[in-house]
Amino acid sequence: MAVDVLLGLQWGDEGKGKIVDVLCPHYDLIARFQGGPNAGHTLEFDGQKYVLNTIPSGIFNPGTMNLIGNGVVIDPIILKRELDNLEKNGFDPVGLGKLVIARKAHLILPTHQLLDAASESRMGEGKIGSTLKGIGPTYMDKTGRNGLRVGDTTLPDFRERYEKLVGKHRSILSHYGEVADFSEKETAFFEAVEFLKTIEQVDSEHFVNKYLKEGKTVLAEGAQGAMLDVDFGSYPFVTSSNTTTAGACTGLGVAPKNIGNVIGIFKAYCTRVGGGPFPTELNDHTGEELRRIGHEFGATTGRPRRCGWIDLPALKYAIMLNGVTELVMTKADVLSGFEKIYACTHYQYNGEKIDYMPYDICTIKPEPVLEEIEGWHEDLTGIRTPAEVPAKLAAYVKYLENALEVPVKYLSVGPDRVQTLVMK
Repeated sequence: MAVDVLLGLQWGDEGKGKIVDVLCPHYDLIARFQGGPNAGHTLEFDGQKYVLNTIPSGIFNPGTMNLIGNGVVIDPIILKRELDNLEKNGFDPVGLGKLVIARKAHLILPTHQLLDAASESRMGEGKIGSTLKGIGPTYMDKTGRNGLRVGDTTLPDFRERYEKLVGKHRSILSHYGEVADFSEKETAFFEAVEFLKTIEQVDSEHFVNKYLKEGKTVLAEGAQGAMLDVDFGSYPFVTSSNTTTAGACTGLGVAPKNIGNVIGIFKAYCTRVGGGPFPTELNDHTGEELRRIGHEFGATTGRPRRCGWIDLPALKYAIMLNGVTELVMTKADVLSGFEKIYACTHYQYNGEKIDYMPYDICTIKPEPVLEEIEGWHEDLTGIRTPAEVPAKLAAYVKYLENALEVPVKYLSVGPDRVQTLVMK
C-alpha cells in the first residue's frame, strides 16, 4: 500500500477540506501533515457548516481514523475549542478513539503569537499577511532546536522547559518594546495542555507505516497551497512549512517510495489571502463579483480574498513540484453567468513572454497573457452526474486537461459534499 496525498495547487483555500470529506470513506486513515490553525478547512453536509483548523477533515466519517502528524504545529487552546465545538454538534472523536496526535508535533505558545504580531507590525507595507496565530515563530523554534513538542507535555520538567522558552521569547519581545500581559492566555494554555494529554499520543512515523504494512489505505491531507510553500512558493510571501508532496514525507515519516496518487485541487479561478504577488488579480468589478458569488472570505480570519482568473503557468509549476496524478476542480458553479472567462497562459516578464514560474515574482511583477474562453449560464448547483455538465463547462475542463496534461477526476459544483461529480 502507498500513502495518497491531497493538497492545494494555488495559494490555499481551494476546497481541500470538502474533498477530503468526500474521499475519506475510501480511506482507513486521514493524516494532516503540515501547517497549523492558520488553516481553515470548511465542510458542509446535512445543512450544517463546519470549519476545521487543526483536526483532519476525515473526522466526520465514523469508519476513519485521524492523525495530526508531526509536521503540524498545534495550539492547544484552539484544538480544545475545535473539539468542544464538535462535541456540542454530536461528534466526539476523542471519546470514540478516532483522533490521535503525533508526539513530535510542536506546540504553539501564547508568546509565539506575541512574536508573530510584533514581527508583522514592524514590517509596515512589507507585511506578509500573517494570520497572527504564531505559526511562523513556532516553526522558527522548531528549526532552532528549542521548541516544545506534544510529547514533552508528559515529562516531569515540562513547566521548566516552558519557562525557559518563554524567557527567550520575553528577551526578543523586549526589543520590540513593552511585553504585553499574556497571563490570561497562559492560564488557558495550561488548561488546554491538560486536555491535550487526554488524547492518545503516537509516533506518527510508526503509526502510519503500520497502517501501510497492514494493507490499509492512508490519505495525507495538506493545508494552505503549493504556491505558499516555504521553499518553492512566492517567497517571502509564503507560509512557514512545506505544503508540497515532499512535506507529507517529512510531516508524517513516510518514505518517498511509499507515496501513491497525488490529488491536486484548484479553483476554476484563483484567489489569494494576505500580501504577496498575484499575477492574475482582478482589482475591478469582475474581481468583486467573483468574491461576492464565491463567498471568498477566509474561513479562519474572515479576511476578504483577492480574486482573479486561473493561472496556468503557476498550476503547471505546482503540478510538476508535487507529481500530481489527478486533479479536482472546485467552485465551477461560481463562474456560471460570466459571458466570458479567461485563463492566463503566459507571463510577460522582464521583456520576455514565458510560460513558467520564474525565480522572483515579487520584485519583478509578471503581466498575465490572457486567453478568452466562452462562459456558461446554467446553474450547476443541482447537477449530480457528468452527463448534466453544460457543454461549455465541459469544454473548459477539457481545455485545462490539455494545458495541464493531467486528468480532472472530480468536479465540485457547490459547497455540500453531494455537489461533487466523479468525471473519470
